[in-house]
Amino acid sequence: MEDQIYQYHAEMCQVFSHPKRLEVINVLRAGEMTVTELAQKVELTIGNLSQHLSMMKERHILLSRKEGNMVYYRIANPKLMRCFDMMREMLFEQIRQDAALLDVKVG
Repeated sequence: MEDQIYQYHAEMCQVFSHPKRLEVINVLRAGEMTVTELAQKVELTIGNLSQHLSMMKERHILLSRKEGNMVYYRIANPKLMRCFDMMREMLFEQIRQDAALLDVKVG
């Protein structure tokens, strides 16, 4: 069981290894969107975006539904946003610490 959790964790973390996938997650925090809307917001071609969406769906980050010709995507589990936001907080803290260190070295 523990090995399987590590495997799932590693697979999920692969989603976070690409800036555009992170951007997709952040954009979808506002709610469900069509592929076309997402492509415009993250400035990707639909073909390129579709590859990212497929990977994210396989790893249970996103859910989709089809309505007529339109495919809508949304975050699969709202808890993901807490993790996403916590990581961003940590990164902003690191940036501030790095900037403070530079100020000390320069000053």
